[in-house]
Amino acid sequence: MKKIDMHSHFFPPISQAQAAALDAAQAPWLSISSDGEHGHIMKGDRSFRPVYRALWDASLRLEEMDRHGLDAQVISATPIMFGYSHAADHAAPWAERMNDLALEHCAANPKRLKALAQVPLQDLDLACREASRAKACGHVGVQIGNHLGERDLDDEHLVQFLTHCALNDIAVLAHPWDMMTDGRMKKWMLPWLVAMPAETQLGILSLILSGALERIPKSLKLCFAHGGGSFAFLLGRVDNAWQCRDIVRQDCPQPPSSYLNRFYVDSAVFDPRALRLLVEVMGSDRVMLGSDYPFPLGEQQIGKLVADNEWLNAADREKINSLNAQEFFGFEA
Repeated sequence: MKKIDMHSHFFPPISQAQAAALDAAQAPWLSISSDGEHGHIMKGDRSFRPVYRALWDASLRLEEMDRHGLDAQVISATPIMFGYSHAADHAAPWAERMNDLALEHCAANPKRLKALAQVPLQDLDLACREASRAKACGHVGVQIGNHLGERDLDDEHLVQFLTHCALNDIAVLAHPWDMMTDGRMKKWMLPWLVAMPAETQLGILSLILSGALERIPKSLKLCFAHGGGSFAFLLGRVDNAWQCRDIVRQDCPQPPSSYLNRFYVDSAVFDPRALRLLVEVMGSDRVMLGSDYPFPLGEQQIGKLVADNEWLNAADREKINSLNAQEFFGFEA
Protein backbone atom coordinates (compact mmCIF):
# COMPACT_ATOMS: atom_id res chain seq x y z
CA MET A 1 0.00 0.00 0.00
CA LYS A 2 1.41 3.39 -1.00
CA LYS A 3 2.13 6.00 1.67
CA ILE A 4 2.23 9.76 1.09
CA ASP A 5 3.09 12.04 3.99
CA MET A 6 1.40 15.32 3.10
CA HIS A 7 2.53 17.33 6.16
CA SER A 8 6.25 17.78 6.65
CA HIS A 9 8.55 20.76 6.93
CA PHE A 10 11.87 22.01 5.66
CA PHE A 11 14.16 24.96 6.32
CA PRO A 12 16.86 25.84 3.78
CA PRO A 13 20.47 26.41 4.92
CA ILE A 14 20.37 30.18 4.70
CA SER A 15 22.82 32.38 6.60
CA GLN A 16 22.06 35.36 8.78
CA ALA A 17 23.45 37.62 6.06
CA GLN A 18 21.09 36.09 3.50
CA ALA A 19 18.13 36.39 5.84
CA ALA A 20 18.88 40.09 6.28
CA ALA A 21 17.21 40.67 2.92
CA LEU A 22 13.93 40.20 4.79
CA ASP A 23 14.88 41.80 8.11
CA ALA A 24 18.36 42.19 9.56
CA ALA A 25 17.19 41.91 13.16
CA GLN A 26 14.30 39.39 13.13
CA ALA A 27 14.44 37.24 10.00
CA PRO A 28 14.89 33.48 10.54
CA TRP A 29 18.07 31.73 9.47
CA LEU A 30 19.82 28.43 10.07
CA SER A 31 22.84 27.98 12.31
CA ILE A 32 24.43 24.56 11.62
CA SER A 33 26.75 22.99 14.17
CA SER A 34 30.33 22.03 13.34
CA ASP A 35 29.39 18.35 13.00
CA GLY A 36 26.85 19.22 10.29
CA GLU A 37 24.22 17.01 11.94
CA HIS A 38 22.43 19.48 14.18
CA GLY A 39 21.56 23.12 14.21
CA HIS A 40 19.26 25.85 15.41
CA ILE A 41 16.64 27.89 13.63
CA MET A 42 17.60 31.39 14.67
CA LYS A 43 15.51 34.53 14.88
CA GLY A 44 18.00 37.32 14.70
CA ASP A 45 20.55 36.47 17.39
CA ARG A 46 18.18 34.24 19.41
CA SER A 47 17.70 30.50 19.08
CA PHE A 48 14.14 29.65 18.13
CA ARG A 49 14.29 25.84 17.86
CA PRO A 50 16.90 23.06 17.83
CA VAL A 51 16.73 20.98 14.65
CA TYR A 52 18.66 18.25 12.86
CA ARG A 53 19.97 17.63 9.36
CA ALA A 54 16.83 16.12 7.80
CA LEU A 55 15.24 19.58 7.92
CA TRP A 56 17.65 20.92 5.30
CA ASP A 57 19.34 17.85 3.76
CA ALA A 58 17.19 16.06 1.19
CA SER A 59 19.49 13.03 1.07
CA LEU A 60 18.90 12.27 4.74
CA ARG A 61 15.19 12.98 4.29
CA LEU A 62 15.03 10.37 1.54
CA GLU A 63 16.92 7.84 3.67
CA GLU A 64 14.45 8.34 6.50
CA MET A 65 11.52 8.15 4.11
CA ASP A 66 12.80 4.73 3.10
CA ARG A 67 12.94 3.67 6.76
CA HIS A 68 9.37 4.87 7.25
CA GLY A 69 8.16 3.17 4.08
CA LEU A 70 7.07 6.43 2.45
CA ASP A 71 6.59 6.62 -1.28
CA ALA A 72 6.34 10.41 -1.30
CA GLN A 73 6.45 13.36 1.05
CA VAL A 74 5.11 16.90 0.66
CA ILE A 75 7.35 19.54 2.22
CA SER A 76 6.33 23.00 3.37
CA ALA A 77 8.00 25.94 5.04
CA THR A 78 8.58 25.95 8.77
CA PRO A 79 5.96 28.58 9.73
CA ILE A 80 8.54 31.01 11.17
CA MET A 81 9.54 31.52 7.52
CA PHE A 82 6.18 33.07 6.56
CA GLY A 83 7.30 36.70 6.97
CA TYR A 84 3.78 38.08 7.33
CA SER A 85 4.79 40.86 9.72
CA HIS A 86 7.30 42.37 7.31
CA ALA A 87 6.74 44.87 4.53
CA ALA A 88 5.17 43.21 1.52
CA ASP A 89 7.88 44.46 -0.84
CA HIS A 90 10.40 42.54 1.28
CA ALA A 91 8.20 39.52 1.95
CA ALA A 92 7.40 38.90 -1.73
CA PRO A 93 10.99 38.31 -2.94
CA TRP A 94 11.64 36.38 0.29
CA ALA A 95 8.72 34.04 -0.45
CA GLU A 96 9.87 33.60 -4.03
CA ARG A 97 13.40 32.74 -2.88
CA MET A 98 12.16 30.28 -0.23
CA ASN A 99 9.91 28.62 -2.80
CA ASP A 100 12.78 28.24 -5.25
CA LEU A 101 14.88 26.69 -2.47
CA ALA A 102 12.04 24.27 -1.70
CA LEU A 103 12.10 23.07 -5.32
CA GLU A 104 15.88 22.73 -5.11
CA HIS A 105 15.35 20.50 -2.07
CA CYS A 106 12.82 18.40 -3.98
CA ALA A 107 15.16 18.12 -6.97
CA ALA A 108 17.00 15.35 -5.06
CA ASN A 109 14.11 13.09 -6.14
CA PRO A 110 11.27 14.99 -7.83
CA LYS A 111 9.04 11.92 -8.03
CA ARG A 112 9.11 11.40 -4.27
CA LEU A 113 9.48 14.96 -2.95
CA LYS A 114 6.84 17.60 -3.62
CA ALA A 115 6.65 21.17 -2.30
CA LEU A 116 4.03 23.56 -1.04
CA ALA A 117 4.76 27.24 -1.56
CA GLN A 118 4.58 30.13 0.88
CA VAL A 119 3.13 33.48 -0.14
CA PRO A 120 3.33 37.12 1.05
CA LEU A 121 -0.17 36.86 2.45
CA GLN A 122 -0.20 40.45 3.75
CA ASP A 123 -0.61 41.70 0.16
CA LEU A 124 -3.46 40.06 -1.77
CA ASP A 125 -2.18 40.77 -5.26
CA LEU A 126 1.36 39.67 -4.47
CA ALA A 127 0.10 36.55 -2.67
CA CYS A 128 -2.08 35.51 -5.61
CA ARG A 129 0.74 36.22 -8.03
CA GLU A 130 3.24 34.10 -6.10
CA ALA A 131 0.76 31.25 -5.62
CA SER A 132 0.20 31.09 -9.38
CA ARG A 133 3.90 31.46 -10.17
CA ALA A 134 4.79 28.69 -7.74
CA LYS A 135 2.22 26.35 -9.22
CA ALA A 136 3.60 26.99 -12.70
CA CYS A 137 7.10 26.22 -11.39
CA GLY A 138 6.08 22.85 -9.95
CA HIS A 139 4.69 23.37 -6.46
CA VAL A 140 1.65 21.21 -5.71
CA GLY A 141 -0.09 23.89 -3.63
CA VAL A 142 0.48 26.52 -0.97
CA GLN A 143 0.76 26.56 2.78
CA ILE A 144 -0.64 29.53 4.70
CA GLY A 145 -0.94 30.42 8.36
CA ASN A 146 -4.35 30.11 9.96
CA HIS A 147 -4.50 33.86 10.53
CA LEU A 148 -2.86 37.08 9.43
CA GLY A 149 -2.22 39.08 12.56
CA GLU A 150 -5.63 39.87 14.02
CA ARG A 151 -7.43 38.78 10.85
CA ASP A 152 -8.86 35.25 10.84
CA LEU A 153 -9.69 33.23 7.74
CA ASP A 154 -13.11 34.85 7.42
CA ASP A 155 -11.46 38.21 6.70
CA GLU A 156 -12.36 39.33 3.18
CA HIS A 157 -8.69 39.68 2.25
CA LEU A 158 -8.09 36.00 3.08
CA VAL A 159 -11.39 34.89 1.56
CA GLN A 160 -10.30 36.50 -1.70
CA PHE A 161 -7.00 34.64 -1.58
CA LEU A 162 -8.76 31.33 -0.97
CA THR A 163 -11.11 32.14 -3.84
CA HIS A 164 -8.11 32.71 -6.10
CA CYS A 165 -6.78 29.29 -5.10
CA ALA A 166 -10.16 27.69 -5.74
CA LEU A 167 -10.45 29.21 -9.19
CA ASN A 168 -6.89 28.25 -10.14
CA ASP A 169 -6.84 24.71 -8.72
CA ILE A 170 -4.22 25.52 -6.08
CA ALA A 171 -4.44 23.24 -3.04
CA VAL A 172 -4.10 24.94 0.36
CA LEU A 173 -2.73 23.66 3.66
CA ALA A 174 -3.69 25.90 6.59
CA HIS A 175 -1.14 25.56 9.38
CA PRO A 176 -1.45 27.08 12.87
CA TRP A 177 1.21 29.56 13.86
CA ASP A 178 1.81 32.61 16.07
CA MET A 179 -0.37 31.02 18.72
CA MET A 180 -2.78 32.92 20.94
CA THR A 181 -1.41 33.55 24.42
CA ASP A 182 -1.58 36.37 26.91
CA GLY A 183 1.47 35.22 28.81
CA ARG A 184 -0.19 32.54 30.94
CA MET A 185 1.24 29.63 28.92
CA LYS A 186 4.81 30.11 30.08
CA LYS A 187 6.25 26.59 30.27
CA TRP A 188 6.02 22.98 29.10
CA MET A 189 5.41 23.99 25.45
CA LEU A 190 1.85 24.90 26.40
CA PRO A 191 1.37 27.24 23.41
CA TRP A 192 2.00 24.21 21.15
CA LEU A 193 -0.11 21.86 23.27
CA VAL A 194 -3.09 24.11 24.05
CA ALA A 195 -3.12 27.17 21.80
CA MET A 196 -2.06 25.43 18.59
CA PRO A 197 -5.09 23.06 18.48
CA ALA A 198 -7.30 26.02 19.40
CA GLU A 199 -5.83 28.10 16.57
CA THR A 200 -6.73 25.39 14.07
CA GLN A 201 -10.28 25.09 15.35
CA LEU A 202 -10.57 28.87 15.23
CA GLY A 203 -9.52 28.87 11.59
CA ILE A 204 -12.10 26.24 10.67
CA LEU A 205 -14.94 27.84 12.61
CA SER A 206 -14.19 31.33 11.33
CA LEU A 207 -14.79 30.02 7.80
CA ILE A 208 -17.94 28.11 8.76
CA LEU A 209 -19.74 30.48 11.14
CA SER A 210 -18.97 33.60 9.11
CA GLY A 211 -20.64 32.13 6.05
CA ALA A 212 -17.38 32.44 4.11
CA LEU A 213 -17.72 28.88 2.82
CA GLU A 214 -20.97 29.94 1.21
CA ARG A 215 -19.00 32.45 -0.88
CA ILE A 216 -15.81 30.53 -1.60
CA PRO A 217 -16.18 28.17 -4.58
CA LYS A 218 -16.65 24.53 -3.66
CA SER A 219 -13.70 23.69 -5.88
CA LEU A 220 -11.33 24.89 -3.12
CA LYS A 221 -9.05 22.11 -1.87
CA LEU A 222 -8.36 23.06 1.75
CA CYS A 223 -6.69 21.01 4.46
CA PHE A 224 -6.12 21.83 8.13
CA ALA A 225 -3.06 20.46 9.90
CA HIS A 226 -2.87 18.44 13.13
CA GLY A 227 -6.15 16.65 12.59
CA GLY A 228 -8.01 19.96 12.54
CA GLY A 229 -6.90 20.68 16.11
CA SER A 230 -9.75 20.47 18.61
CA PHE A 231 -12.46 20.77 15.95
CA ALA A 232 -13.65 17.16 15.72
CA PHE A 233 -13.93 16.65 19.47
CA LEU A 234 -15.88 19.90 19.97
CA LEU A 235 -18.09 19.77 16.88
CA GLY A 236 -21.07 18.64 18.96
CA ARG A 237 -20.70 21.72 21.15
CA VAL A 238 -20.63 23.94 18.07
CA ASP A 239 -23.70 22.30 16.51
CA ASN A 240 -25.55 22.64 19.80
CA ALA A 241 -24.66 26.34 19.99
CA TRP A 242 -25.87 26.83 16.40
CA GLN A 243 -29.21 25.19 17.31
CA CYS A 244 -29.67 27.15 20.54
CA ARG A 245 -28.24 30.62 19.92
CA ASP A 246 -29.25 32.92 17.08
CA ILE A 247 -25.99 34.89 17.35
CA VAL A 248 -24.08 31.72 16.40
CA ARG A 249 -26.18 30.99 13.31
CA GLN A 250 -26.77 34.58 12.17
CA ASP A 251 -24.21 34.32 9.33
CA CYS A 252 -24.17 30.54 8.93
CA PRO A 253 -27.27 29.18 7.17
CA GLN A 254 -26.54 25.47 7.76
CA PRO A 255 -25.49 23.48 10.85
CA PRO A 256 -21.70 23.58 11.19
CA SER A 257 -21.47 19.80 10.77
CA SER A 258 -22.93 20.13 7.27
CA TYR A 259 -19.68 21.75 6.05
CA LEU A 260 -17.45 18.74 6.69
CA ASN A 261 -17.28 18.07 2.96
CA ARG A 262 -15.56 21.42 2.37
CA PHE A 263 -12.16 20.62 3.86
CA TYR A 264 -9.70 17.90 4.78
CA VAL A 265 -7.53 17.25 7.83
CA ASP A 266 -4.32 15.31 8.34
CA SER A 267 -3.88 12.31 10.63
CA ALA A 268 -1.37 13.84 13.08
CA VAL A 269 -3.33 13.17 16.28
CA PHE A 270 -1.02 10.51 17.86
CA ASP A 271 -3.67 8.45 19.64
CA PRO A 272 -5.75 5.61 18.16
CA ARG A 273 -8.90 6.81 19.93
CA ALA A 274 -8.41 10.31 18.58
CA LEU A 275 -7.87 8.99 15.06
CA ARG A 276 -11.00 6.86 15.29
CA LEU A 277 -13.07 9.87 16.34
CA LEU A 278 -11.51 11.97 13.61
CA VAL A 279 -12.34 9.43 10.89
CA GLU A 280 -15.86 8.92 12.25
CA VAL A 281 -16.49 12.68 12.20
CA MET A 282 -14.75 13.62 8.95
CA GLY A 283 -15.06 10.37 6.99
CA SER A 284 -12.12 8.39 5.66
CA ASP A 285 -12.18 10.33 2.39
CA ARG A 286 -11.34 13.58 4.23
CA VAL A 287 -8.29 12.47 6.25
CA MET A 288 -4.75 12.34 4.84
CA LEU A 289 -1.58 10.90 6.31
CA GLY A 290 0.46 13.71 7.86
CA SER A 291 3.38 13.50 10.26
CA ASP A 292 4.78 17.01 11.01
CA TYR A 293 8.22 15.51 10.26
CA PRO A 294 11.02 16.15 11.17
CA PHE A 295 10.05 17.81 14.45
CA PRO A 296 9.86 16.13 17.89
CA LEU A 297 6.12 16.83 18.14
CA GLY A 298 5.54 14.91 14.90
CA GLU A 299 4.73 11.22 14.46
CA GLN A 300 7.97 9.39 15.16
CA GLN A 301 7.05 6.26 13.16
CA ILE A 302 5.25 7.78 10.22
CA GLY A 303 2.07 5.91 9.35
CA LYS A 304 2.13 3.60 12.38
CA LEU A 305 -1.02 5.16 13.85
CA VAL A 306 -2.99 4.41 10.69
CA ALA A 307 -1.41 1.00 10.14
CA ASP A 308 -2.00 -0.29 13.68
CA ASN A 309 -5.68 0.59 13.98
CA GLU A 310 -7.61 -2.59 13.24
CA TRP A 311 -10.96 -0.83 13.05
CA LEU A 312 -9.83 0.82 9.80
CA ASN A 313 -10.60 -1.46 6.88
CA ALA A 314 -8.15 -1.81 4.01
CA ALA A 315 -10.08 0.58 1.76
CA ASP A 316 -10.17 3.33 4.38
CA ARG A 317 -6.50 2.82 5.20
CA GLU A 318 -5.57 3.16 1.54
CA LYS A 319 -7.56 6.40 1.25
CA ILE A 320 -5.80 7.92 4.25
CA ASN A 321 -2.35 6.66 3.30
CA SER A 322 -2.30 7.80 -0.32
CA LEU A 323 -5.47 8.04 -2.40
CA ASN A 324 -6.83 11.18 -0.75
CA ALA A 325 -3.52 12.99 -1.07
CA GLN A 326 -3.15 12.00 -4.72
CA GLU A 327 -6.59 13.46 -5.46
CA PHE A 328 -6.02 16.55 -3.30
CA PHE A 329 -2.66 17.49 -4.81
CA GLY A 330 -3.09 15.98 -8.24
CA PHE A 331 -0.03 13.74 -8.39
CA GLU A 332 0.67 10.02 -8.14
CA ALA A 333 3.32 8.54 -5.87
